[in-house]
Amino acid sequence: MGKGGMSQGEKKDGEEVNMAAWLMGVNTLKIQPFELPSLGPYDVLVRMKAVGICGSDVHYLKTLRCADFVVKEPMVIGHECAGVIEKVGSEVKTLVPGDRVALEPGISCWRCDHCKGGRYNLCPEMKFFATPPVHGSLANQVVHPADLCFKLPDNVSLEEGAMCEPLSVGLHACRRANIGPETNVLIMGAGPIGLVTMLGARAFGAPRIVIVDVDDYRLSVAKELGADNIVKVSTNLQDIAEEVEKIQKAMGTGIDVSFDCAGFNKTMSTALSATRAGGKVCLVGMGHLEMTVPLTPAAAREVDVVGVFRYKNTWPLCLEFLRSGKIDVKPLITHRFGFSQKEVEEAFETSARGGTAIKVMFNL
Repeated sequence: MGKGGMSQGEKKDGEEVNMAAWLMGVNTLKIQPFELPSLGPYDVLVRMKAVGICGSDVHYLKTLRCADFVVKEPMVIGHECAGVIEKVGSEVKTLVPGDRVALEPGISCWRCDHCKGGRYNLCPEMKFFATPPVHGSLANQVVHPADLCFKLPDNVSLEEGAMCEPLSVGLHACRRANIGPETNVLIMGAGPIGLVTMLGARAFGAPRIVIVDVDDYRLSVAKELGADNIVKVSTNLQDIAEEVEKIQKAMGTGIDVSFDCAGFNKTMSTALSATRAGGKVCLVGMGHLEMTVPLTPAAAREVDVVGVFRYKNTWPLCLEFLRSGKIDVKPLITHRFGFSQKEVEEAFETSARGGTAIKVMFNL
């Protein structure tokens, strides 16, 4: 499947020229033409209206790689997105032009054992927006399979629709960890993924949630969003034992599930040490490719370690939580930009700086 876009009303021979934000090299983004693919019978043409910046987008911009994925040639960036249907393929029965939709960015093969077993997020042939060599969705138009475009409820905005992608990571993590009304939750990291995991855990019924970070501002946001307690920690490995005591005291009861939403040596070591015997640690963040962590003591306490990779079948649940008000992602959107060369550069600089930026959103 291809994707494309147009920008700023540019025209060629009386027709709009499709434009997209291309990653050309380290710290180099350029808005330039991007030819749309033909519309297949089961595809839709979507005019992008809201696209968020993810940490992986920033990694690609800064280093041309994220984990094992390496950018080897110019690539259109972006994968957190929502828009409005403009055209539908001949066999599309569920959507019509004018429908507002949130896009699930990964196209799996539906033939491999993972796909047939229902775990399509593990498909080795996955074609995922802005994961090399597949182009992304920071463009004015994209072509995408209709079955991966989910109609927004009337009371859910396009920006909230774009937030379904990061929220899906949190909801999938909560499913993997079997979060429920009897699960007390620790979250390491109050960045965007830590915060959506917290919102998801609460929506799944977690009675008590403690969130940990090194940054005062992000902890204050977590508290405003409903964390029962917050704990500020250092980046020093020597502080783990003392901080584990502080975290356990802040929880006030056994920690059933810990989510490491950062993925560093220290955060994972803290999570493994703080979790009660028989509990679970769910690794969501991927900050370090390799980690040195105290697995043997955790194993002796039968602490399960659960991996998380993207998500599966989460968009309908995201939209229901947003529609019903059980989850409110609007406070996470802290900065907004348009789709010009200057604004694209400023938006990525803002996201990379951190500070008060949580989710940076493009309005196209």
